[in-house]
Amino acid sequence: MKMTGDNSARNVEITMDDVKNLMKKKDEIEEQIKAYYDVLEDQGVGVEGSLVDPEGFPRGDVNIYQIRTARHSISCLQNDHKDVMKEIEESLHQLHAREKAKQGGDASGGQEEPMEQQVTLHAPFARVDAVTQGSPSCKAGLRVGDEVTEFGSVNTGNFQNLQNIASVVQHSEGKPLRVAVIRDGQRAQMSLTPQRWTGRGLLGCNIVPIIQ
Repeated sequence: MKMTGDNSARNVEITMDDVKNLMKKKDEIEEQIKAYYDVLEDQGVGVEGSLVDPEGFPRGDVNIYQIRTARHSISCLQNDHKDVMKEIEESLHQLHAREKAKQGGDASGGQEEPMEQQVTLHAPFARVDAVTQGSPSCKAGLRVGDEVTEFGSVNTGNFQNLQNIASVVQHSEGKPLRVAVIRDGQRAQMSLTPQRWTGRGLLGCNIVPIIQ
């Protein structure tokens, strides 16, 4: 992050390293959220499961303190995640605007690598090879051939296998997930909500990993 003088004021100039640091912070927050979701799953209660028995007494079959701590932590981390996503968006916008201005005044600027390609997070890690008509994926706008660069908290930096996506879907039933894809060479974003429908699963699509 560079400081530039502007008369008596000091402006913060965002660099690509700043953006990468923000993305690393985003990944760390998502890992923490996933860990707390795993705690709730192990307890068998989820985010909204009741902690009292039918008679109104605290349940004795679960660790109530651990569950409350996990739920509170998830709520706080989700707010942190929202804030860092906003910072990333604003930083990328500033970088793009600065690059565009530079290219406008520099004939050789066109040789520079586009900002989206400089961030390895945007490289696709999976491809959609089937979408069922009328499914949640179809309604969200997902298409066959879309190359996935982000699926909820899963991205190129932390993707290991399709189980990562399955875990996110399982933890996000009824909740919108941000999905980013590359379609015909252009980036596209959509909101996909995993949910029950007339077909199998919660998505109604088939995703295969891209072998690098």
